[in-house]
Amino acid sequence: MKMKQQKLFGWVALAAAVGLTSAFWQLMEKLSILKNQDVILSCNFNDVFSCSNVLNAPQSSVFGPPNSVIGIIMFTFFLTIGIVGLSGSKIVEKLALVVQGLALFMLGFTLWFLYQSTYNIQSICLFCLFIGTAVLIINAAMLRHNLQWLPARKWLTGLVNRGGDLFIWALIWLIVALAMFLKFS
Repeated sequence: MKMKQQKLFGWVALAAAVGLTSAFWQLMEKLSILKNQDVILSCNFNDVFSCSNVLNAPQSSVFGPPNSVIGIIMFTFFLTIGIVGLSGSKIVEKLALVVQGLALFMLGFTLWFLYQSTYNIQSICLFCLFIGTAVLIINAAMLRHNLQWLPARKWLTGLVNRGGDLFIWALIWLIVALAMFLKFS
């Protein structure tokens, strides 16, 4: 059981490291834009994959600071939890459920932002895709870890044992990808 938990926290740590790196790089790109509006960003490939369009939109700073600052804070927290769990330490129920709640908030926020960037801003930020993938992985790993405390444990355990939860997480991401593809094709 302990080895299984460490594996889950390994996934949390890995996904958080990818998310943290992406959020940090995105913040550096935002700072470049603030210094020089005409800068060509490393993540600008064409009109569709254009970080400039996304980072200049009001949705990229919905709570005041750039969204990437929120990402840096959250992914640092998730990385810390992942490393603590990976070291073999026990994550207590309340903390584990708080992590799950924050991961679900990040998932909702990420899906909202991807919708905004696809349909209102009409551009996709490559970093946002990495961040979204990281958030999904963190949610999946934490759900599997937190099964022991969740009220719907019996139903969810059956779903997890059959791999249905991973199918659902993958399906969410495929629906997002399909929505983006249909919008820009």
